[in-house]
Amino acid sequence: MKPVLRPPADGDRARWEELFGAYFTFYEMEPPKGGFDVVWAWIQDDENPFWCTVAEDTAGKIIGFVHYQLWHNSLSAGMSVYMADLFVHPDVRGGGAGRALIDHVLAFARGRGLPSVDWLTQDFNYPGRRLYDTYQKKTDFVFYSVPA
Repeated sequence: MKPVLRPPADGDRARWEELFGAYFTFYEMEPPKGGFDVVWAWIQDDENPFWCTVAEDTAGKIIGFVHYQLWHNSLSAGMSVYMADLFVHPDVRGGGAGRALIDHVLAFARGRGLPSVDWLTQDFNYPGRRLYDTYQKKTDFVFYSVPA
């Protein structure tokens, strides 16, 4: 199945929120209070360099999403694309939606002349890593997140 990719419409909020909530559950995290409202506002704001693309199946049901944004990459002395979140419903994983969403973000970067798309995942995300490894082997960087 080749999913249809498109920006989310106003009527997609509930399904997007359901999938974004499942994303938090997968990573054993709690969404911040009001976080869905904030991220949805970013997505809907044409002036904010934060985008969402959803994947829908042949019946028109949203089965996944990707969030991506621009970031200053000091190692390349330029802008790159950061793929902040990628989630495909577990029932349809392996069907091509994840690859289609990544390819979409890569095309977005190429279309703007940007050199790379970067992202993080947790070590235990073996299904995702199997897909990601088809693009590039993981780096040796170790990520820290320290509360301020």
